[in-house]
Amino acid sequence: MRLLHTMLRVADLQKSIDFYTKVLNMNLIRQSENNEYKYTLAFLGYGDEADTTVLELTYNWDTSEYELGDAYGHIAIECDDIYATCETIKSMGGEITREAGPVKGGSTVIAFVKDPDGYMIELINKKDAGKGLG
Repeated sequence: MRLLHTMLRVADLQKSIDFYTKVLNMNLIRQSENNEYKYTLAFLGYGDEADTTVLELTYNWDTSEYELGDAYGHIAIECDDIYATCETIKSMGGEITREAGPVKGGSTVIAFVKDPDGYMIELINKKDAGKGLG
């Protein structure tokens, strides 16, 4: 078994695709529409869907906003240089909600950014990824 994808419901599909492709450098892997049930799916990621976990964006045509709830935490993305990544995100109008730096009580370098729908994304410096608090 392996983890295939994580799904997020989005209010503006193109705005979300632009964020994930232009700001976070993901690739749009595939997109499909279901006219009968009025939704569009877009799959994005950093590699081939056969080998890596991807992100599924679901756009329900008749829904313009969602309540995120209090159970959702975040999606984590590894990056080569977290400080440069945060600067690029800010220069492209992205919202950094926690600047890059060590996690409280540890040494792992993290940052947080919000996507257009308010979903939180944790950035983790590549050298620290998979080490927990460090």
